[in-house]
Amino acid sequence: MQHLDLQKVPTELYIGGAWVGSSDGSRFDVEDPATGEVIANVASGSTDDAEAAVTAAADAMSSWRQTPPRQRGEILRRSFELMTERKDELAELIVLESGKSWNDAVGEVAYAAEFYRWFAEEAVRADGLITRAPNGDKHIIAKHRPVGVCALVTPWNFPAAMATRKIGPALAAGCTVVLKPASDTPLTALAMAELMAEAGTPAGVVNVLPARRSGPTVGTMLADPRVRKLSFTGSTEVGRVLLEQASKQVLNCSMELGGNAPFIVFDDADIEAAVDGAMVAKMRNGGESCIAANRFLVQSGVADRFSEVLAERMKALRLGPGLDRTSDVGPVINEAARDEIASWVDSSLSSGATALAGANAPAGTGWFYEPTVLGRVDRDDPILDHEVFGPVAPVASFDTEDDALEQANATEFGLAAYVYSGDLSRALRVGEGIEAGVVGINRGFVSDPAAPFGGMKQSGLGREGAHDGLLEFLETQYLAVDW
Repeated sequence: MQHLDLQKVPTELYIGGAWVGSSDGSRFDVEDPATGEVIANVASGSTDDAEAAVTAAADAMSSWRQTPPRQRGEILRRSFELMTERKDELAELIVLESGKSWNDAVGEVAYAAEFYRWFAEEAVRADGLITRAPNGDKHIIAKHRPVGVCALVTPWNFPAAMATRKIGPALAAGCTVVLKPASDTPLTALAMAELMAEAGTPAGVVNVLPARRSGPTVGTMLADPRVRKLSFTGSTEVGRVLLEQASKQVLNCSMELGGNAPFIVFDDADIEAAVDGAMVAKMRNGGESCIAANRFLVQSGVADRFSEVLAERMKALRLGPGLDRTSDVGPVINEAARDEIASWVDSSLSSGATALAGANAPAGTGWFYEPTVLGRVDRDDPILDHEVFGPVAPVASFDTEDDALEQANATEFGLAAYVYSGDLSRALRVGEGIEAGVVGINRGFVSDPAAPFGGMKQSGLGREGAHDGLLEFLETQYLAVDW
């Protein structure tokens, strides 16, 4: 049953509480990855529009920061409630523009809404400190204050959750925002702007600026001295460029960047449980996730068995469009992504890996790629060094615990990792030894708004979620006081 009327989904820029066209009239098409058909035509923000959005956020900043924390929290709570009430409409929109399966889309809406509920509660917890100085000459007051206008840049793979994970703490802290969603998936962000206005968000507090010309529009925001914070989720390559730009204004930056998550299975693990976890860690969102298991490192004594069981599970998945609710896996985001996945798989097969499942792009419409398992992958295969953003599981082997850690850490990335072992002490020891910000121990699902999320090494800076996520949008001010 369809709940969504696409004709009612906003397609203009949302600036200062109003829906406006691009200043130069530019627009771009949004396509359904399952069919390649155009589903909407959206205004494309210009540099002038970026400046206007920053102006709207700056104008709203003073009154919003003075809005009582409880009142800010109630607006976020109402936003959570509206997202929950309209979960089917939002899920359909996510399916149409991102291609993900129905179950993944429904799960994303629930996850995304939870950030609003969590930060509705955190809004009243920006606690400070009052203490007497050790030498007794004064009192120390340390208080938190909102960092200011924030530029938020989000990716296409979780168009709702990546937005709420940034908007929630920013608003709770008393900041105003300009959100630049990915041009592949702008409709969800625009729909949520409309929803947040209904929840009572004042004009200018949340601005949404879709733009096909991402570099110039984001660059304009980062060069504006009124912007004091950048929160970005995307590739490490783009993150490096944005950090360089942000350095010119010495901006406060949060970065959630690329990953290359190892999934380690020891020979004493429950293989069925490990495969259950692998299916979640690999196939949530069709593998298009920064924390998706990207390299399966399995102890040599059970590597073949694990590969075979995983392959059988992957073969049983039904490939199809997300609006067909019997589909388990949807298409990848676009043709270029599908072709890149196919290229990495073909290269691995030519290097000696074995196709145990999938390894094929089916003919027909849409950007589909079969769920794939590659067995006996050589540890030097380049596919293990590359973040394959799709439904591909390469399985390599290791011999010892030290060998597993060496392979797991042999990457510039450090976002997520997974460890399965029947010996909890070993699993914890290995988990602590992995250079990653998020580690799943005997479980394949790790995301939680109440947990601090972020990476080590070149996978990012800062944390999202938990109380840490609120602190990312606050600055500490120290007052030395006599009384």
